[in-house]
Amino acid sequence: MTSLARVKEAVVVTPSEPTPSCVLSLSAVDSQLFLRFTIEYLLVYSTRPNTNQSATATHVKEALAKALVPYYPLAGRVRPKPDGSSLEVVCRAQGAVFIEAVSDRAVSEFQNAPRYVTQWRKLLSLQVADVLKGAPPLVVQLTWLKDGAAALGVGFNHCICDGIGSAEFLNTFADLAAGKHGLGEFRHKPVWDRHLMDPQPKSIITPRHQNHPEFNSVPDLCGFMNRFDNERLSPTSVIFNKRYITELKSLALSMSRLGSESNFTSFEVLSGHVWRSWARALNLPSNQILKLLFSVNVRQRVKPSLPDGYYGNAFVLGCAQSSAKDLAEKGLGYAAGLVKRAKERVGEEYVRGVVESVSGESMAIPDAVGVLIVSQWSRLGLDRVDFGMGRPVHVGPICSDRYCLFLPVDDDDDDDGGQGESVKVMVAVPTSAVDKYELLVNSPYS
Repeated sequence: MTSLARVKEAVVVTPSEPTPSCVLSLSAVDSQLFLRFTIEYLLVYSTRPNTNQSATATHVKEALAKALVPYYPLAGRVRPKPDGSSLEVVCRAQGAVFIEAVSDRAVSEFQNAPRYVTQWRKLLSLQVADVLKGAPPLVVQLTWLKDGAAALGVGFNHCICDGIGSAEFLNTFADLAAGKHGLGEFRHKPVWDRHLMDPQPKSIITPRHQNHPEFNSVPDLCGFMNRFDNERLSPTSVIFNKRYITELKSLALSMSRLGSESNFTSFEVLSGHVWRSWARALNLPSNQILKLLFSVNVRQRVKPSLPDGYYGNAFVLGCAQSSAKDLAEKGLGYAAGLVKRAKERVGEEYVRGVVESVSGESMAIPDAVGVLIVSQWSRLGLDRVDFGMGRPVHVGPICSDRYCLFLPVDDDDDDDGGQGESVKVMVAVPTSAVDKYELLVNSPYS
């Protein structure tokens, strides 16, 4: 399979109406060192009869200009503050980038994981290497596939928005393109208010010291970092339907020490199962400390809660931790329980402790040794993004890497009656471990 995508047009799109000219501060959470990259989405749409490609591209481009009016910071440019304490956005209506392209791919080629991690790279042709060097914080590429289907690649500067915020923007943008709403008709208007995720004055709150294991270093006993840097990574994807997830929940509960009144969520059992399978496939030393990091939305976990429409980074990392030996031998109930307890630790004081840790001179960053990061895209609403071409039949990343992504699945053909419960898990693992990982992740009782 080739990787060709030919660019027909690449233009800068500015807001369709005048927007404020100003400099906006990003929060301490937005400014974290590990968020200075681009979130890259790939949405694939099936062939629709009588599609006028030229008209569709024009509607998408015009809708982008309209969406940039309320979301005008996405037409700005991110830079460090002069004192280096955090980041800010210079808003001068500089614009986002829109690209139209054509490709020799077909929609059916996206049903499975790519054969290598960068195979779909050209579906977002503008790759931003440094988000602080004046690059546009938003890039949109509409690529027409050979069978009349379409792929939409979107890149967001992660410093400006998190997954929830970017998905809200995409649904606004898509509804404008499809003619479903006008600019003044949306239920939640975008809210900036980034000061809400900054450290608070000590007179307001003084968090008690809490352990934040995501920031703590652990010994690398097995050349973990070198292995992931030097060995070729192979993308994998496995679909878990409703029946399989229910089976995992029952298995985890039967093996756990939780009381009978406690239950596991789908996220907890899937995370625990994938983490165990990944760790066992890597054949790590029994005393190697491993961590599972995952984002926890804190919009309703801080006081006061963040306002509807807040699209900045409003998450902290939950951290489950175990030795490789315990993770392998103690079973799914143990792993799911670690995830559950890591989620439960995230309250008001925990969040404020993280904000303090990543602020100012300390600028704490997560340790990478022994780490698997899970990101739950399946609940963002990306599967509802309809530009007038129907809902996407595939949602995923542009490039598959070490992050483990939980992706939504088109359940029309699901054997459980299309209840929208299926989850696709995509992660890239070292080539030498692929076969064992896929065997383990498909065998919950092993």
